[in-house]
Amino acid sequence: MRLNQATDYAFRMVLYLASLPAGTKMTGAALAEKQNIPERFLLKIMRSLTAAHIMKSYRGVEGGFALQREPKDITLFDVIEAVEGQTELQRCLHDMGSCSKGCSGMCSIYVAFAGIQRNLAEQLQSFNFEDLAKQEKNMKDAEAAATKAMAQKDSAAGVSETDTCEA
Repeated sequence: MRLNQATDYAFRMVLYLASLPAGTKMTGAALAEKQNIPERFLLKIMRSLTAAHIMKSYRGVEGGFALQREPKDITLFDVIEAVEGQTELQRCLHDMGSCSKGCSGMCSIYVAFAGIQRNLAEQLQSFNFEDLAKQEKNMKDAEAAATKAMAQKDSAAGVSETDTCEA
């Protein structure tokens, strides 16, 4: 299963807004710039997220987009379903009549994929954007601390920013 680029962009948009104070509204242009997403594509994705009640759209001069639900109430599964629609690993999981073998879901392949599909959905539903935003912040804080420590180490060793490794 491969998620499309629109879903990746949707994850980034929701994660970014989840990291901001509750109720923060951003224009499509500002969000597109911040997340390096083509604005026309962002607006198309926003229609899907708005229809799924993940985002709220505000019109007019003070318009923009904001999360419609609390980040803790939005999961990876919700975003995938909003952008890609209902996804199945095998088409017979959605439509048993589509089986070209004619066994209507009574085969070992169906049983295997049904379990995998169920486990995948449960895993995707277990990751919410409140937790993901906290994790993202912790990762950025750790990276900043490591960069600062390295700069202090270089400074103590007498290495300046103008020193180069060129031969």
